[in-house]
Amino acid sequence: MARAPVVPLVVVWLSLIFALCLQVMPLADGWQVFRPEWIGLMLIYWCMQAPDRVGVFHGFVFGLLMDLIEGTALGQHALIFSILTFLAALVYPRFRAYSLVQQSVLVLVLLGLAQLIEQWLRTLTGVFSIHLSFLIPSLVSAFLWPWLSTMFKAIERRMANA
Repeated sequence: MARAPVVPLVVVWLSLIFALCLQVMPLADGWQVFRPEWIGLMLIYWCMQAPDRVGVFHGFVFGLLMDLIEGTALGQHALIFSILTFLAALVYPRFRAYSLVQQSVLVLVLLGLAQLIEQWLRTLTGVFSIHLSFLIPSLVSAFLWPWLSTMFKAIERRMANA
């Protein structure tokens, strides 16, 4: 079996910082609900591709950065992303054997759970919402998963050949 190429840690951090920039980029009011969960997608991807290099620590750090940028309760996103990366690490062995469609469904479940926890924490802090539109970003992210995964694997192959 061919060994997977080792991705430099700088590439991981740069892609996560780029995802953070995409996550906080302003959108028109009507489009806010359709914003993919960029940081969640990147954390899941790197937890699956480099589980020895990316884990709960990365989720916690980028969660704190999101808390600082958005002005939410300190630790809210840190908790959410830490749980997300922990769950991604739990399903790592099975995830890599799945097809892209099955991976998309699993990404939908993981990000849906993260969105559910985020909604629960928002309810505890006072921002109450009764509709299920908070799950739309996880659905959009699941549709983006095959494209994102294929693109990053192609980039990894190019880096390995260079």
